[in-house]
Amino acid sequence: MTSREGPTWLEDLDPEVLDAAVQRLAACAHAGGRIVLAAHVGPDGDALGAALALHVALSGLGARTVPTVGEEPLKVPAPLADLPGVRDLVPPSALPDPADVDLLVTLDAASPARLGSISRLLDARVPTIVVDHHAASTEFGDLRLVAPRAAATVLVVDELLHRLGVPLTIELATCLYVGLVTDTGRFGHASTDRAAMEFGGRLIDVGVAHAELTRRLYGTSSLGELRLLGRALDRLAFVADVSLVHTHLTREELERTGTGLEATEALIDVVRTADVAEVALVCKPAPDGTWRASLRSHGGVDVGAVAERFGGGGHAFASGFSATGPIDDVVAAVVAALREH
Repeated sequence: MTSREGPTWLEDLDPEVLDAAVQRLAACAHAGGRIVLAAHVGPDGDALGAALALHVALSGLGARTVPTVGEEPLKVPAPLADLPGVRDLVPPSALPDPADVDLLVTLDAASPARLGSISRLLDARVPTIVVDHHAASTEFGDLRLVAPRAAATVLVVDELLHRLGVPLTIELATCLYVGLVTDTGRFGHASTDRAAMEFGGRLIDVGVAHAELTRRLYGTSSLGELRLLGRALDRLAFVADVSLVHTHLTREELERTGTGLEATEALIDVVRTADVAEVALVCKPAPDGTWRASLRSHGGVDVGAVAERFGGGGHAFASGFSATGPIDDVVAAVVAALREH
């Protein structure tokens, strides 16, 4: 099936690689192959929406799809807990043996490190299709569909579904819309372009309950989440010479408030609103004992390049990385990187 005309981001993809990816997906699905669909650790709406949209679509074509996130315990942020297909998510410990996996598709993961324990499938040389939109993306996988000018990974997924001849159902549109609205910041980020707006309109035309989804994503918090937010804001600190505002949370605070790591995903979007700072940093305790750090910039600093220095990556204005050691050392390392930037 030919591509629709229009979106500039489509020019980021090699047409031959795109055709090869579509052919690989179609052949595997029609043969009833087992396809693991891996969202990045600490999944946001774009990663999970992309993975679940492909899960619903490819399983409908006959594939034995296994959607997953490379961390245990596998927890989904509450606003995403009702997405179509979410109950089919499989923890890494329950994944099939690599020898029994026909294809791995990674979603919104800029590097193998962002896949957590799923990276073992890469080590086992399982054929891999990378679907992503991060400009700072590590070279991995056999077929790479990386479109930095796409506002969200779900746009690339939508193109794949179109080329596979999959009708856009309400279930698929819901997954795709959640990915679009979260990664564009409710269409407020600089990455939001005409293609993103038109895509959103097309999804609404299908019947997406956009007002209800937005309320669920941005207008609802548990008491535990609000208490956690209060603790993080009380700890807020500012480093004037690099225009950095930062905070962190501890494992004990998550336990005390009855929340999990998934409850911290929106914290960075609150911290980044500080009017005195160009850059925001939030560090959260990951299950494996490391720190999961989120960086945001208002446009004057390429935090994607900063995150790369620590083995992470992402966009110029939104990125992340993992780190070990005392929190003061992690913050000091980021401050030093910003001073050198």
